[in-house]
Amino acid sequence: MTETVFTYAAPALKFGRGASAEIGHDLAGYGARRVLLVTDAGVAATGHPARIAEQVAAHGIAVTTYDGARVEPTDASLSDAIGFARDEGPFDAIVAVGGGSAIDTAKAVNLLTTNPGELMDYVNAPVGKARAPVAPLLPLVAVPTTTGTGSESTTICVLDVLSLKVKTGISHPALRPRLAVVDPALTATQPAMVTAAAGMDILCHALESYTARWFGDFDAKRPEQRVPYCGANPIADMWSERALSLLAGAFRTAVHDGADEGAREQMAMAATFAGLGFGNAGVHVPHANAYPIAGRVRSFRPDGYPADEPIVPHGMAVSLTAPEAFRFTFDAAPERHLHAARLLEPDVTGSGPDVLAGVLARLMRDIGIPNGLAEVGYGAGDVDDLVAGSLQQQRLLATAPKPVTPEDLATVFQGSMEHW
Repeated sequence: MTETVFTYAAPALKFGRGASAEIGHDLAGYGARRVLLVTDAGVAATGHPARIAEQVAAHGIAVTTYDGARVEPTDASLSDAIGFARDEGPFDAIVAVGGGSAIDTAKAVNLLTTNPGELMDYVNAPVGKARAPVAPLLPLVAVPTTTGTGSESTTICVLDVLSLKVKTGISHPALRPRLAVVDPALTATQPAMVTAAAGMDILCHALESYTARWFGDFDAKRPEQRVPYCGANPIADMWSERALSLLAGAFRTAVHDGADEGAREQMAMAATFAGLGFGNAGVHVPHANAYPIAGRVRSFRPDGYPADEPIVPHGMAVSLTAPEAFRFTFDAAPERHLHAARLLEPDVTGSGPDVLAGVLARLMRDIGIPNGLAEVGYGAGDVDDLVAGSLQQQRLLATAPKPVTPEDLATVFQGSMEHW
């Protein structure tokens, strides 16, 4: 028997220039009196977190700031943030100001300051124990300062487990923020490469959720078996298609002219729409592959990111195998792949698996994304390790529109060493 039910959930949303100035009012409505603000050093330097903290304090709410969130969180960095919150608390609400890293850090802090146990108890299986929270979480207000991750809309917290050299996550509906405050003015300080990498995350969120396995093709579930990622469905499709249309008009401009306010606003809207789509439908092969690509980085240091240690930013890691991944999934839903390609590039012609792959490769080249895995330090000898890391992401691979074997993943990784 196959599934007949899909689910949809989203945070409350406040969107527009100046929206971040109203957070004190929103927190007061939740009855908050002591709030933890989570950010990172780079975002703190822009002044946005301090300004938001001051505006929150004007409503009689005490604010404690933690600015140690790490770009691409690890189990160690999350444990540090959790320890800080436990020492400084209790709090009755949390505000996250930053990119996906700050928002994901806030999700982990929220979970582990309201529920018993340690971080690995809640990390997805097979890496962790995949325990579900037993107590309610605090209201979390997510304020993205980058346009891409969609973490303000989702139930996911992503992290690197350093000892295993694997990127994984925590996934549960309780992690979804209570309120997403999307203020496009906060993205004006975003460097070009951050815009490019985060934008590719938006794009892959929309493409993967749109091409995900249809919800009605899964085996029927009992109510207690339902998960946030339920497969492509009519509501998620609507958000994904609109996100792709917005990206078509704004992405290149936002990267090459960061002062273009219209493009910035469209990118923020695209990120929000894509998050509302994939946060319910799910993502698949490119995101599963991104985990080992980011987790096994050796020496790559991209422009616009902290230079103190190697990093392949999440959105960049997702994009590096996307053209080949969509070549692989094409035959499971040709019409969806071709429609997505035409939303991104209306004049594109053709009817085979190279159409969407070509659209993506041209875009990646135009916005300065590295030319495949080789450019970020990987080679043919790394394929087996990358496949092994991707195979640990069964929660994501299960959402792919067709079965994915180790041999399939090896072909995708091998074909992703160079794109043009």
